[in-house]
Amino acid sequence: MEIVHLASEFAPLAKVGGLADVVASLAKATQKEGHKVTVFLPKYEGLFTDAKIVLPNLVSYDGPYPIRNTVWEMNVGGVRLLLLETQHEQRLYGRGKIYGEKDDLDRFFYFCRTALEALFKMGLSIDVLHLHDWPTALAAVLYRDMYAGLGLKVKGIVLTIHNLEHQGWCLPKDVTRTGLRGDDLLRSEKLQDPQRSDLLNVLKGGIIYSNFVTTVSPNYAKEIQTPEGGCGLAEVLRANNHKLQGILNGLDFEYWNPKTDPLIPGHYDVESYKQGKEIDRKELGTEFRLREKKAPLVCAITRLVPQKAPDLIEYALQKTLEMGGQFFLLGSSPTPEIDQKFRALQKKLARNKNVAFCFDHNETLAHQVYAASDMIVIPSLFEPCGLTQMIGQHYGAVPIVRATGGLVDTVTDQENGFMFLYPDKAGIDWALSQAFTCYEKNPTKWQSIVHRGMQADFSWKKPVNAYIEIYKKF
Repeated sequence: MEIVHLASEFAPLAKVGGLADVVASLAKATQKEGHKVTVFLPKYEGLFTDAKIVLPNLVSYDGPYPIRNTVWEMNVGGVRLLLLETQHEQRLYGRGKIYGEKDDLDRFFYFCRTALEALFKMGLSIDVLHLHDWPTALAAVLYRDMYAGLGLKVKGIVLTIHNLEHQGWCLPKDVTRTGLRGDDLLRSEKLQDPQRSDLLNVLKGGIIYSNFVTTVSPNYAKEIQTPEGGCGLAEVLRANNHKLQGILNGLDFEYWNPKTDPLIPGHYDVESYKQGKEIDRKELGTEFRLREKKAPLVCAITRLVPQKAPDLIEYALQKTLEMGGQFFLLGSSPTPEIDQKFRALQKKLARNKNVAFCFDHNETLAHQVYAASDMIVIPSLFEPCGLTQMIGQHYGAVPIVRATGGLVDTVTDQENGFMFLYPDKAGIDWALSQAFTCYEKNPTKWQSIVHRGMQADFSWKKPVNAYIEIYKKF
């Protein structure tokens, strides 16, 4: 099959969160099964080298204005990557960041339109066009209402919802700039937002116009069809549940493997994790001036955004210190108030050698923290899938999680981690206390929990077969 992904992220070249890992891992896993896979994404500033031009003078449109573009090609891990570079006067992708711009709608709508134009000009016959979240969801509408009529051949469209919270709300005129008729789409059976009748909802359009919709864990697929978890789209999702399926994300075990990981000093497997972690913890402690101490090292590796419950992460940090443990926080926040709060906490605890902070997105350090830690705390308000709890388990860092989304699908309380029900301080208190008690007073049980986590099969073998079965439907 010829499979083309449109995406806003691709690990490790353009990464903000788990979407990047999933797109890259799914593409590689599908290709290993004998299918031809292409991933198309914007050519962000400074992120790509060693690429060749495949379309040197591609003309696309922003409203009535013709814009010249270049499409580049490169190979990453055996996967063909197409990169869109544009001469748009607003430098849409040349700003050193992926999200967080005031004109994100314009940036990604233009990408959808121009990517389809490129695929059309390249004369590809596509079996599956796979879209990811709202930044590429408009491509489903563009294909059905514009490019199918022009002759672009696509057998089926799959939309994967990685996070329902972000939906791409806009005015009809914003979509009209792509060549669609925005006012015609402002209807309840099309893109009209269920709660704001004057707005279009691009993710809703992706759900309606795609042949199949997946999300990144079975439990999250159930949650998003409820009023509490549906973010305003529960009724739309229930109406389309005949083409909705939750598929648990996998891990790239070639990249996340404590036995071979080139980014950590002490390598280990399930039998030697104690010795390996001792080396990794010593190295990490030396670099960040942590006191040498026989006590649990708890970590949080996360974006500090409301979804991740930063207040509970702070409370878990304080609780860990109270119980005699050590804590490492690796994460950054795009929200100034949250960022300032944690930097103030860092300043307050500057002399405490049982805690360390790093407010950068640092992939190398993430590997080292996983490898050194005994526990990882994930108190999310909601979590579509979550990769950190899977990575933590594989590196022998026992997850302490809130019972939501994919965390429910991957962690069983007292078996391969510790789980609490409500996202509050009492939940953190209970789960951390249970974990510390087990670690300190029941080493046999603790070792069995670590072993179960490290031996859990979170590979892409099952997920990729599930996706291929969907692809075969078209």
